[in-house]
Amino acid sequence: MKKNIIKINGVKKSYKNVKVLKGVDLQVEQGGIFALLGSNGAGKTTMIKIMATLIKSDEGSVVINGFDIEKNPGDIRSSISLTGQFAAIDEILTGRENLQMIAKLRHLKNPNQVADELIKRFGMSEAADRRVGTYSGGMKRRIDIAMSLVGKPKIIFLDEPTTGLDPEARLEVWKIIKELSAAGTTVFLTTQYLEEAEQLADKIAILHGRKIIAQGTLGDLKKLFPPAKVEYVEKQPTLEEIFLAIIGKKEEN
Repeated sequence: MKKNIIKINGVKKSYKNVKVLKGVDLQVEQGGIFALLGSNGAGKTTMIKIMATLIKSDEGSVVINGFDIEKNPGDIRSSISLTGQFAAIDEILTGRENLQMIAKLRHLKNPNQVADELIKRFGMSEAADRRVGTYSGGMKRRIDIAMSLVGKPKIIFLDEPTTGLDPEARLEVWKIIKELSAAGTTVFLTTQYLEEAEQLADKIAILHGRKIIAQGTLGDLKKLFPPAKVEYVEKQPTLEEIFLAIIGKKEEN
């Protein structure tokens, strides 16, 4: 049985008088792909920022890779990496120079070797020595994720990683995410694309009404959906149908 590398209990967060999170509970298994779903403004990015030690929660406990976020934020930062909704790369530098820069900032001994290894791993040899400003959207996201892996973090947070990408580039990012998980990296992603969670995630949580209202495998969530109507064949619900049914049920209550 896999251990939980992220444990979150009763996390609350308000901005002035606006409650953003109201007692969030989450458990994320090591080495898997975990998807946090929610509508715009549900609090997904706020939850990511709390786990990444960028902001503090008002209440609750957060333990990541065995470290308490209040007592050991530095150890948590050494264990994680964060890729936001928009690529955080220097477009004047080449792809190789971006990777070398991050390696130097992480005080790694061989930044050139680190860059070479990631360029090879992500299949970027042809574009590595071109300025990032000339890259396509998919290539920019690829180098952005590669930069997140400098230092070999155990957990990578991807906040809506395919926002604004065309279908081909999105499939490319999906492939990278699957490869990261297969190599043992824990991937925690937020997304508004329900198909993305359906294709990638081992476990899924739905954030609605400022708290987690459902959590489990896709199979677990399907059990919360009304039984399929049998006509000629049984129709299996999509994750989109499950998501809308679950949040609608909560709003009725």
